[in-house]
Amino acid sequence: MRPSRLALLAGLVLLGLSATAQALPPATSLRPEMRPSLAGTERGVARVTLSSQTSPLAVPRSIRPQVRGSLVPARAAGPDVVPTPVSNTGFGQWLRGFEARARAAGIRQATLDQAFAGVTPHARILERDRNQAEFSRALWDYLDSAVSDTRIANGRAALARHADTLAAIERRYGVEAEVVVAVWGLESAYGTMRGDTDIITAMATLAHDGRRRAFFEEQLIAALHILEAGDVPPRQMTGSWAGAMGHTQFMPTSYLDHAVDFDGNGRRNIWSDDPVDALASTANYLRHFGWTTGQPWGVEVRLPDGFDFSLTGETTKHPARFWAAQGVRLADGGAVPDHGDASILLPAGHRGVALMIFDNFHVIERYNPADAYVIAVGHLSDRITGGPAFTASWPRQDRALTRAEREELQRRLVTAGFHRYGVDGIIGPQTVASVRRFQASVGWVPDGYASVVVLERLR
Repeated sequence: MRPSRLALLAGLVLLGLSATAQALPPATSLRPEMRPSLAGTERGVARVTLSSQTSPLAVPRSIRPQVRGSLVPARAAGPDVVPTPVSNTGFGQWLRGFEARARAAGIRQATLDQAFAGVTPHARILERDRNQAEFSRALWDYLDSAVSDTRIANGRAALARHADTLAAIERRYGVEAEVVVAVWGLESAYGTMRGDTDIITAMATLAHDGRRRAFFEEQLIAALHILEAGDVPPRQMTGSWAGAMGHTQFMPTSYLDHAVDFDGNGRRNIWSDDPVDALASTANYLRHFGWTTGQPWGVEVRLPDGFDFSLTGETTKHPARFWAAQGVRLADGGAVPDHGDASILLPAGHRGVALMIFDNFHVIERYNPADAYVIAVGHLSDRITGGPAFTASWPRQDRALTRAEREELQRRLVTAGFHRYGVDGIIGPQTVASVRRFQASVGWVPDGYASVVVLERLR
């Protein structure tokens, strides 16, 4: 680790001990349900869907971002889905067929017998899957929770409490400690909200249901491979109703691909109270997808008067010298840093925060492709290490579009000849570009911001 970072972490130990002494309540979890069987985004990566349930814990509700668009309250990951058995009609027949497929995939019958002992489909899991009501939430409201003073303080305390472990993880994987801690904070409120639904029961229920059978059978077979490896007993493999597990909420397939035994005890244990394996697994995941040590996820910038907004968007990349020549400066007036090609992102249009984002932004997207999630992880990591809050304001008078409105906006853009990528309710790079073309056609600032005002003008 660099000396400056060692000094910073040493200082945070003292800060964290002070924060711990204040007995701050755990912050809200903002954990994604990574379910790639659902409709793909405009990037071709997994779409995230969300649900809601009141938590019985004395903590705020869990909040997870929906991809690109509005943000949806979701359940806390403490005491989770209370199993309510449903009719076993057809379950036994499905299970016999599934066990044959699992044996063909290398799962021993003894493992199957142990895993499915007493397992029946549960109605509450199906209810959660089928009734994922959307509650639209603006980016700035989401960030108010994701990067709250409480979450920042708890993150500093967590960083201090595990400073030596995180320093070792950073040395091995090259992912900064504060980034790993920020993911942990959003996924499970630093381990306080990990979920206690039986994963075998959840995956079997959802696979038997049949709506996304191929995906959930794949996750179920992956979970059985985890049991075969001896990393966790069947009934201790717990997590969310949709299959995400542990401190940093790995799906079973992601676990098989990226989980590590960092403490060397012979098991990759992401479920225990000790988060070491989960934190190292998260760093390993980010490294696998191309994390660049020392590169920021993004920085807040200030755009000059007369800036060409057609240059904004994730698909337009230029080196720092190009942006400097356009008059782009850091929010504090300093020169923009050179960390390779970068894009200018306007998540709330030209009246909100402007960001210069780098390749590490897109690495975090591999964990959850929602812009709001990536910005929250990045900004929380900055704040944990003493960085400033965003200096620009947000258009707080605006509201987020509902899913129905996002779909309507896309349909109207298609009809008007500005959009050719179909209708999926996801505001990704192509839709942003289509909105920008429409805005330019009516003489508006072409910032690509999909707002209620744009929809009303299209109407």
